[in-house]
Amino acid sequence: MGGTKKSIGVSYIINTTLVVLLFFVLLIFINTGVIGRYNTQVLTLVCINIILAVSLNLVTGVLGQLVLGHAGFMLVGAYASALFTKNIGLPLSISFPISLLLGGLLAALFGVVIGIPALRLRGDYLAIITLGFGEIIRVVSYNLEITNGAKALSGIKSLSNRQNPSPMFIYAFLIAVFIIVILFTFGRSRHGRAVISIREDEIASESMGINTIYYKLFVFVFAAFIAGVAGGIFAHNYGTIDPAKFDFNRSVEILIMVVLGGMGSITGSIISAGSLTILSEKLRDFSQYRMILYSVILIIVMLFRPSGLLGRYEISVPKILRYIKKRSSNKKVPPEAREE
Repeated sequence: MGGTKKSIGVSYIINTTLVVLLFFVLLIFINTGVIGRYNTQVLTLVCINIILAVSLNLVTGVLGQLVLGHAGFMLVGAYASALFTKNIGLPLSISFPISLLLGGLLAALFGVVIGIPALRLRGDYLAIITLGFGEIIRVVSYNLEITNGAKALSGIKSLSNRQNPSPMFIYAFLIAVFIIVILFTFGRSRHGRAVISIREDEIASESMGINTIYYKLFVFVFAAFIAGVAGGIFAHNYGTIDPAKFDFNRSVEILIMVVLGGMGSITGSIISAGSLTILSEKLRDFSQYRMILYSVILIIVMLFRPSGLLGRYEISVPKILRYIKKRSSNKKVPPEAREE
């Protein structure tokens, strides 16, 4: 047991060191101009999509409930955050973090309103209800004066500028890391194990005394909160909110990131969200074929790896090093000795 705890501690130290090192290397490259302003925005978008993917994975992968309207929560958070910073009159350095919290809370409130009736049902009802919610939010935003209707809400200030392009990336990166740590911790807690038990067998979980409705609602609302925060970062990173960018296709993109990485694997969602975001930006000239490309990739993965790239497994640098060491040691042992 002591050895296991020690190895876990070493693993945390190594992973934390690498994340900190990655952050400072990227920050130095951005501030010195090695990574340009456009690529800085792409890196920020990668962080935003990672936040969205891991939050949806919490509901779809860990809880096992299909959600098709995640972009709707993102849109709510984007509008709430942007309208707060545009109208509050405080310096953006103060109002921006407050606006992210406000956007997350408003998205969570919508999650409660939708989740209470939907999560009492079983099957695909949640997917249908969240799909309808996402489309209703988008259509309503087209017809409200406060959101500037179909003209899109513009003039949203950003912490980043030509002289200093890094602040939005710093916020997005640190929030993504914080959320990932929270989700890893939650997954290893007794509450996380209760959620996993609901995914495996809801009836058996109820018979063991687990409050399934409470846990389902909690996870759904928490994921909505995270999506709202991601929407606030997105709005201030790009300066405009166009409801057309938060349609059903956007929800499907997030779902594809989750399925491709592996439903239940946080590191799988991180890898797939980062890869698909960069691939999409590099193929911007063929953006009209983006969903076709996603579909082809998804079909190939489902044919050869139905559980996704990582399934429900998590990877880390220490695990990879241990695997390589094990494989190399096995090669050194003669086949005759292995049989004995």
